[in-house]
Amino acid sequence: MLYCGERIGDGSYPKVDIAVDPLDGTTTIAQGRNGAVSVIALAGQGCMFDPGPCMYMEKLALGPGVDPELVNLSFPIKHNLKWIARSLQKPISDVTVLILDRPRHADMIREVREAGARIRFISDGDVAGAIEVAKAGAPVDVLMGIGGTPEGVIAAAALKCMGGSLQGRLWPRNEEERRKALDRGYQLDKILMTNDLVRGDDVFFAATGVSDGDLLKGVRYYSGGASTNSLVMRCKSGTVRFVETYHKWTKPSVTNLSDEEMEEMGELGHRMRAKSVVSMGAQRVGGAGHRLGSENGPW
Repeated sequence: MLYCGERIGDGSYPKVDIAVDPLDGTTTIAQGRNGAVSVIALAGQGCMFDPGPCMYMEKLALGPGVDPELVNLSFPIKHNLKWIARSLQKPISDVTVLILDRPRHADMIREVREAGARIRFISDGDVAGAIEVAKAGAPVDVLMGIGGTPEGVIAAAALKCMGGSLQGRLWPRNEEERRKALDRGYQLDKILMTNDLVRGDDVFFAATGVSDGDLLKGVRYYSGGASTNSLVMRCKSGTVRFVETYHKWTKPSVTNLSDEEMEEMGELGHRMRAKSVVSMGAQRVGGAGHRLGSENGPW
């Protein structure tokens, strides 16, 4: 995990801001549940919002079919749901709201139900939930609630690539966080729009499923390797790609087998280890001088 303001790399072109969540849905995966993903977002240097001391924010995530000018975090929930329903040409009773199942959302849940909308709860992982809102034919129409601010920045990058939008408002957890935020000049009542969270259109986003979910399939293990299901998006071109990748443990530096497990595999394990050592030696000889990003271009 990267802390806010951490610098990585050698400083060569391109210089970018990176927001990463190696495991969005930590509790989910620890309990063997579905929906965990690993995510990363990139934008030009200085283009991503710095949450400072406020690690939580109120969020309102919308798909491309809803004009963000019609709804706002400062408006009543019933008002927002009414305009979301009109934009999607459906009654409020057919609008589904995605909400993190937390005690802090009790009043919001009550208001959504009083407005007549449906609710779908998630236990963790509101980055994947926000992306679900923007998918064509998605089972949910809007994400509401309080969640992590870094995850909000990542979700904003993803939604920007998909034509959706995200609004946020910083939510200090206690008086100490509030005081620190005010001392650093943060406006706690300001509604942060998508472009406040991620500026420009030179934005990239990628996610890989860890456990099965509505957005992506989880990691699949098989004899000698594994397969992963990923989503890769670019804002400038509007391209959204789903990638299925197959990994072989015999390739250099790509094994999760311990020496003990190799020994248990007997002769096959010895051949795999020998092949890996030879391949790694060849890579060191022939692969010197290559790096991601060069003076000739960004990738």
